[in-house]
Formats: sequence, structure tokens, C-alpha cells
Amino acid sequence: MSREEPDVRIFVDLDSSVPPYEQVRGQLAELIGNGRLPVGTRLPTVRQLAADLNLAPNTVARAYRELEGAGLLETRGRNGTFVAPGRDDALDRLQRAAADYAVQARRLGVPPDAALGLVRAALDASRPG
Repeated sequence: MSREEPDVRIFVDLDSSVPPYEQVRGQLAELIGNGRLPVGTRLPTVRQLAADLNLAPNTVARAYRELEGAGLLETRGRNGTFVAPGRDDALDRLQRAAADYAVQARRLGVPPDAALGLVRAALDASRPG
């Protein structure tokens, strides 16, 4: 996989209860979190990825927007969309842990709201005092 044209392998299960944009967002976040899409990697255009996945462009655009809002992607106008530079090491490690957690939750069939509830409970339990 080159930094300019990554071999992004994303699969969308149209029979899943998880919306297609969320499947795309989650898989890209995982690829970024585990380093398979390193900083600076140029992603396919929205139209190209949508065509590859047989999805509407707005579906892929929403996934890209959410990843950009989370600081994982950056859009450079006509130059394209790229994996954003790392934030700090702690956030990068936490992102990888979150991606691993999301994969486990999905494998175990835990709905996203329940998985997030478990994280909230763990954060609340870890507060001092």
C-alpha cells in the first residue's frame, strides 16, 4: 500500500442493523487507529469510495465528515482527504484501544449504545474520590 493510493478494504453489510456510514466510519477509524492507514495517507475520493462500495456519495461523505470532526482526517480542498497528523501519543494510544474495543463489541454483538454505556460506566468508576 503506497501513501498516495492506499489499498483501503472496507466491507459494508447492507443487512446489518449498523447504518452503512457508521460501518465505513468505524472501519476507517480502525485502520487509522491500528496504523494500517498511517498519517499522511491520501484516501480515495468520496465518489470513488462510494462507487467501490456501491453506496451513495453522501453516505461516504458523512463518514469522512465525522472522522474529520474527530481529528482523524483532514481535507485539503482539491488535493483530497488525508489521515491527519497525530495528536499526542496518549490520544493515539487511546484511539487504538477504542478501535480494539469497537471490534470486540461488534464481534460480541453488543449494540453501540450498550458499548458506549459500558465505557461511560468505566470512566465514572475510575474517577478519584
